[in-house]
Amino acid sequence: MTEEENSKLLSLFESSGMSNKAKFIIALLFQREIKTVKIDVAAMDYHSQLTKLLGQFRSVGVNYNQVVKILYSHFSEKKKAAAYLYKLEKQTIEMVRLCKQIITLTGQFEQKHLNK
Repeated sequence: MTEEENSKLLSLFESSGMSNKAKFIIALLFQREIKTVKIDVAAMDYHSQLTKLLGQFRSVGVNYNQVVKILYSHFSEKKKAAAYLYKLEKQTIEMVRLCKQIITLTGQFEQKHLNK
């Protein structure tokens, strides 16, 4: 066996999850089906962090609605309420920009790592 073939064989053995090399080789020789499962830890971590982030966005949305209601109900001066709403609107625009960036990065991540 060449060094390259040996390396490939060892790689297949490691990914098979079998604990005995001899049994692995026998299974290959007799063409038994060997199933391999590869767990992408980075993809799982990315997914869990993205899920947490989406939960935080939902919370921000709820808080946003509450702030708007409070501004309109507690400020008799419309100029003051409008000024606060303007600041809130600027932050919302920034959040939308971040959401779009997250969506783009998620698409790139899926193409590179999940669609193999």
